[in-house]
Amino acid sequence: MPSYAYRCRSCGDTFEMSRPMAQASDPADCPQGHADTVKLLTTFGTVGRGGSAPIAPAMPSGGGCCGGGGCC
Repeated sequence: MPSYAYRCRSCGDTFEMSRPMAQASDPADCPQGHADTVKLLTTFGTVGRGGSAPIAPAMPSGGGCCGGGGCC
């Protein structure tokens, strides 16, 4: 089940909730009981097998338009 981060507008507390994706946009009360919360944008990173650096997407290297041909 995915975890979502929220921030309370009343007290400023940041908290996480695990809930089904179908309920991702549902309101979430903060642990202090306040109802005025906003869902935060979170990022997801991947790590390769052999190290701790994120895996970068492969860059185009062939010819052609916008693939290294210099036509853009």
